[in-house]
Amino acid sequence: MSVTMLRPAPTGRAVRATSPAVLAALFGVLATVLSATGSWIPSLWGDEATSIMSAQRPLSSLFVMLGHVDAVHGAYYLGLHLWGHFFGFSPFSVRLPSAIAVGLATAAVVVLAARLRDTRTAVVAGLVCAILPRVTYMGEEARSFAFSAAIVAWLTVLLITALGRERPRAGWWVGYGALLAVGTYVFLYTLLFVLVHGVVIAASRAPRRVVVGWLWAVGCAVVAVVPLLIAAVGQHHQIAYLGVVQQLAPLTLFSGLWFGGGWPLAIAGWALVVLAVAMEARRRVLARRALPAGGPGSRLFLPVPSSGPSLVLVALTWLLLPTVVLIALQPIVPDFTARYVSFCAPAVALLVACGIDDLLRWRWWAGVVAGGLVLALSVPLYVGQRTLYAKNGSDWAEVSAAVGANARPGDAVVFDEGAHPSKLPRLALHTYPAGFADTADVTLAVPFAKNTTSWRDSAYSVRHAADLGRFDGIDRVWLVEYAATPSTPDHYGVADLTALGFHQTGTRITTHHELVALYERTR
Repeated sequence: MSVTMLRPAPTGRAVRATSPAVLAALFGVLATVLSATGSWIPSLWGDEATSIMSAQRPLSSLFVMLGHVDAVHGAYYLGLHLWGHFFGFSPFSVRLPSAIAVGLATAAVVVLAARLRDTRTAVVAGLVCAILPRVTYMGEEARSFAFSAAIVAWLTVLLITALGRERPRAGWWVGYGALLAVGTYVFLYTLLFVLVHGVVIAASRAPRRVVVGWLWAVGCAVVAVVPLLIAAVGQHHQIAYLGVVQQLAPLTLFSGLWFGGGWPLAIAGWALVVLAVAMEARRRVLARRALPAGGPGSRLFLPVPSSGPSLVLVALTWLLLPTVVLIALQPIVPDFTARYVSFCAPAVALLVACGIDDLLRWRWWAGVVAGGLVLALSVPLYVGQRTLYAKNGSDWAEVSAAVGANARPGDAVVFDEGAHPSKLPRLALHTYPAGFADTADVTLAVPFAKNTTSWRDSAYSVRHAADLGRFDGIDRVWLVEYAATPSTPDHYGVADLTALGFHQTGTRITTHHELVALYERTR
């Protein structure tokens, strides 16, 4: 006897008649537009400054720098270098590639859902992926995380397609191995998907020739990324701080990883994930018991595939394996922060979509309510991501605007060099240069493009710069100080400026995390 089910409520003729490729394209465009909309509003922040400044270097300087720092981001910096050459480095421009990558990831989600389940689930999955807070966040950030999500999603599509063919051609495995290697260069942890796909292949009961083809593809990819692995080990000290800063707080793990820190959305999202997994488990139990056609509860279940993985299994393995591995290694080798598992966000979208689809099969109105709830709870988080200080509290756009509106040609600017590297006010000069166009950077020692051992500028202290004559002929100085709160600037360089005859004027501009103050001296 076999498991059957009553026909689910019709999805609609238009949806049923639309091919998965067309649906994937439509939802890919939708996701790109949603992520790109308002992406220019939040001030660029420390990690994005690293991306921009690295990408702006001459290639010779970039390759030398990567030998000392950030080798694991080298492929992304190279891509952004080429992009910036044609489209510039404005906030919208540098974030747009990530929005496009989010569109590609969403398209892959639609393809997977259509191939492993049905068209209705594909539609729901496309909608969920497009609005999921982790997806919309990485879609407006000039870092490699959106690309890693797109790459692993299409890598999974390639695998599922190959598994669905009786004799997959060698070209499929060449493409798989090449994409795995490229993905690892874009984001090192992409290599963890060897484990994910190994489980998927095992669950598929793939024939030996398929397993051999996959192993050859993986082996070639690993050989290709050996230089990156060696560099990553040598530069691991760069993320040693992950062992000091709390990364595994319950709030982060429950709501911060994929649900944008919103508890209501996290509760709804996880409930739908649990529902999807529970229904998949029950369906398989009933399959083993040979549930009679039309028996109690049969209308809730899709037919169990005789071979091959289910969508829930693929998505659950995708979600859990990389995350669990990184968390398990964190006490030994610090390697985990929330953004490092951004490439699991498409899996969350698939599981949430499966949960909604299961409710639709039970009572159509229950599925509609669940989907509407996910959308309603996501909208405030989406809007919050597109406010001025949404990126780590950064306010460099505001700092640049304040200096640009008040400085005179020939004024000097001194930046607080005592802040954390990712919060240095000096980075406002490189992310929003327009406001500093007519000022003199008097403490600059080595510009970032010539500093091959670091991604940022090297700067002198105020006293050292004065000894070099950098303040000769300068009567007005703008001091930009970092302040954890508006009332607590750290007074960097104030004593040395006072010793040079500068005194603070009444011009003090307080931004979100900076104090911009004018100092003058009379002759």
